[in-house]
Amino acid sequence: MLGFLKACFLISLFFFYLLSSCSSSLPPSCNLQKEFLLNEMHKPGDVVLGGLFEFFHSLIIGFLCVSFNILGFRHAMTMAFAVEEINKNANLLPNVTLGYSLYDNCGGLLIGLSAAISLASGREEQFVLQQNCSGIPPVIGIVGEMYSTFSIAISDVLGLYKMPIVSYYATCSCLSDQQRFPTFFRTIPSDAFQVRAMIQILKYFGWTWVGLLISGDDYGLHVAQSFQSDLLQSGGGCLAYLEVLPWEGDQNELRRIVELMKTSTARVVMVFANKFRMIQLMKEVVRQNLTGLQWIASEAWSAASVLQTPVLMPYLRGTLGIAIRRGEIPGLMDFLLQIHPEETDNKQTNMVRQYWEYVFQCKFKPTEKAESSETKCTGQEQINNVETEFLDLSNLRPEYNIYKAVYALAYALHNMLQCEPGRGPFSRNSCANQKSLELWQMVHYLTAVNFTTSFGDQVSFDENGDAIPIYDIMNWQWLPDGRTEVVNVGDVKGSESKGEELLLHEDKIFWNFESKKPPRSVCSESCPAGTRMARKKGQPVCCYDCVPCPEGKISNQSSDLSLCGVCPSDFWSSPQRDHCVLKKTEFLSYNEPLGICLTTSSLLGTFICVVILGVFIHHRQTPMVRANNSELSFLLLVSLKFCFLCSLLFIGQPRLWTCQLRHAAFGISFVLCVSCILVKTVVVVAVFKASKPGGGASLKWFGAVQQRGTVFLLTSIQAAICTVWLVSSSPAPHKNTQYHKDKIVYECVVGSKVGFAVLFGYIGLLALLSFLLAFLARNLPDNFNEAKLITFSMLIFCAVWVAFVPAYINSPGKYADAVEVFAILASSFGLLMALFVFTLAPSQPQNRL
Repeated sequence: MLGFLKACFLISLFFFYLLSSCSSSLPPSCNLQKEFLLNEMHKPGDVVLGGLFEFFHSLIIGFLCVSFNILGFRHAMTMAFAVEEINKNANLLPNVTLGYSLYDNCGGLLIGLSAAISLASGREEQFVLQQNCSGIPPVIGIVGEMYSTFSIAISDVLGLYKMPIVSYYATCSCLSDQQRFPTFFRTIPSDAFQVRAMIQILKYFGWTWVGLLISGDDYGLHVAQSFQSDLLQSGGGCLAYLEVLPWEGDQNELRRIVELMKTSTARVVMVFANKFRMIQLMKEVVRQNLTGLQWIASEAWSAASVLQTPVLMPYLRGTLGIAIRRGEIPGLMDFLLQIHPEETDNKQTNMVRQYWEYVFQCKFKPTEKAESSETKCTGQEQINNVETEFLDLSNLRPEYNIYKAVYALAYALHNMLQCEPGRGPFSRNSCANQKSLELWQMVHYLTAVNFTTSFGDQVSFDENGDAIPIYDIMNWQWLPDGRTEVVNVGDVKGSESKGEELLLHEDKIFWNFESKKPPRSVCSESCPAGTRMARKKGQPVCCYDCVPCPEGKISNQSSDLSLCGVCPSDFWSSPQRDHCVLKKTEFLSYNEPLGICLTTSSLLGTFICVVILGVFIHHRQTPMVRANNSELSFLLLVSLKFCFLCSLLFIGQPRLWTCQLRHAAFGISFVLCVSCILVKTVVVVAVFKASKPGGGASLKWFGAVQQRGTVFLLTSIQAAICTVWLVSSSPAPHKNTQYHKDKIVYECVVGSKVGFAVLFGYIGLLALLSFLLAFLARNLPDNFNEAKLITFSMLIFCAVWVAFVPAYINSPGKYADAVEVFAILASSFGLLMALFVFTLAPSQPQNRL
C-alpha cells in the first residue's frame, strides 16, 4: 500500500510538471514534456471520449505488456461501437461527431494512471495557449476504470481538474463519497448495494451463520466493513469467520483458511474476490477435498468461465452469485465481425493486429528462430470460421455497462449543447459553448442524465454518482453431458421506497447436495415455542442456548424469541409456555362443597327462625309468649332471619350490587338484632327493680313505645353509617391477582376502610353494652333467668366475632368470605339457640316478659 501511494504521488508530480511547463511563465505555446509508451486506439472527432481498458493482462516487463486479454479488447470495441452508433443517430448530438481515445492499463496501477494522465493532457506535442484558456479539452470524459483501486487513484488525481469519470466495473462503496470523488460516476451498483442484495438472499434461505472471504484490496476491505455493519443492522445473521485471501497465493495461508472452513459449522461461504484469487483458493479446496459447501459469488467471479472446469465444478456447482445486469446490444455482433487488421503497422493499428494474432494463433511478423513453427498472418483469415470467446455475446454484462456509460456521456453533452441562451443553469443563466466547454460543466449535466436503453433499462445517477442498482442472480449448473450452464434464477432491484426487492425462482436452482434442497447454515437451531434465546458468552448473537420461559411469560413463532412476552393481566401462560390462556377464576361458589354447606346452613337457620316465629305467632296469646315480650321477640326473630339470609350475599361471583348490599344488610340486620337484645336486657333489669317495693316508677320509662323507639333509633344510626359509606366510597368488585399468579380471585373491596371499621365498631359497641348489662344482671333470681341467657348469647356472639378478626385477616380470597359467612352463621345460631331454644324449656312463666 505504501508503494502504491508513492507511485501515485510521483506520477501526480509528473503530471503537475507537464502542466507547469505551460503555466509558470505563460509562453505562447505548451510542449508535451514526455510521452508514455502505451497501447492505444484513437478515432478523431469534434469531441473525444476517453476509455481505459485492460487490453493485456498484468504480466509486465517494464512498460511492455504481454498476454493479450480478448475480453478487455471486446470491452474497448463495445465503446467504439457505441460511439459509432451515436454518430449515426440523427437525434442524438446532431452536427457533432464523437471520437474516442482508448488506452490500455495492462492490469497495472502505474500504467493505468499513466494512461489516464495521457488522456487528460492530450496527444498533441505542442499547442498554442490562448489568453483565456478556452478550448475543447482533449477528452470530455473517461469511461473506466475497471478496478476500484485504480478508480480511486485516478479520481483522486483527475478529480482535481473536474474530469468526469464513468466506471463500468468499479464497485467499491468508498467511491460513493462525493466529497472526495465529486466527478466519479458509475453504471454498476456499488458494493453497498451488492452487500445488501446478498443479505437478502441469506435471509430468504434462512442462512444466519456464514463465512466471508475477501481480497485484501479496497474492494474487499470495504465490502467486509459494509457487510458487518449491514448484517448487524438487518439482523440477518452472523459471520462465522472473516478471512483475507493472500495476494501472492501464499500456500500456508490458503491451507490455514481452508482448514478453518472445514472445521467451521457454517455451510455457506461468500467470496468477494476476483477470479484469480478464487483459482488459488479452489486449488487448495480441491487438494483438501472440501465438499458440502454452498458458495455465494460476488459479481467479480459469478460469471467467470475460467472456474467452470471439470476439476472445479464438483465443488462449485450449485453456486449462487450476484451478477451484473445482462443486456442486449443490437448491432454489436455485426460491428465486431467487421474488425479487420490493416496492412500498416503503427500505434493505431497495433491493437487490432494483436487481436488478430491471438484469435488465429499466427504472427504478422514471425521471428526468425521460429519461422518454421509459427504461422504467418495474411489478414484474409475468416473470423466466422473460428470459435472464439470474442464473439460470444450471450452474456453481455460489463459490455452493457460500458454501452450505458458512453451513452450517459453522450446524453450529458447533448443536453449541454441544447441549452438555450439566457435559460442556462450557470451564472447569469448562461450556457456552455462547444468551442469553450469546461469539464465541470459536463459534470453538472452528467448528474442530471436520465434516459432509457433499447433493452428497457433506465439510466440515471443519484446524489452519490451511483446508477439505479439492479443485479441478476445466477446459479451454476452442471449438465449431464458435462457442460456448465450459468442460469439466471432471479434478480434484486434497488428502490428508494421499498429498499431491496428480491425475486427468486427457487424451482430453477440446482443444489449441490444429496437432498437437492438448500442447506441449513445456522450456529444454533431456532428455539422452540415456549423458550427464549440466551446468548452464549463470548460468541456472536447467532449462537445461543434455548431457555424455558418463566411462569406467566410465553414465546411462539410469531413473537421475538429473544424475549419471552408477558401475558395480559387476565391471562396466564400455558404449561408449554407457548400461548396465553385465560386465568382460572376463584370465588365462593354455590357449586362447590364449601358453598353448598354454608348455603344449607343459612337456609336451615332461616327455616328455624320461620318455624319459631310461626310457633310464637300461633301461641301469641299464651302466657309464655306474652311473658317473653312478644313484640321484641317477633322483631328479634325477623332480624335473625335477615342475619341468616344476608350471608347468602357473600356467596357467588361478586357483583356491584352484592358488594354494596352485603355489608350494609349484614350491618343493619345485626344492629337490629343486638338492639333488640339490648332493649330486652334493659327491660329485664327494669322489671326486676319494679318488682321491689317502690320500684314501679322504673317501668314508666320502658314502655312499648320507648322500646320500639330505642330499637328504631339504634338501627337508624347504623343505616346512616351505611348510607354515608356507600355514597362516599362504595364497596366494589375487584379482580385480585396478588394471591395466586395463575388465578383471578374475585372479591369485594370495602372501599372506605373507615366506613367498614365504623360499621363493625358500632355493632361491637352495642354487643358490648348488652353483654355488660346482662352480666351485671346475671345474679337475678331464677324467675328472671332470661338475663343469664342473654349473657350467654352475647358471650357466644362476642367470642365468635373476636375470633373472626384474625381468621379473616389471614384467609386469602374466597376463604375470607367463607370465614365471614361462618361468623355470621355461628353468631346467629348462637343467639337463636340461647334466646329461643333454651327459653322454650319448662319454667315458671309468671314473671317472664
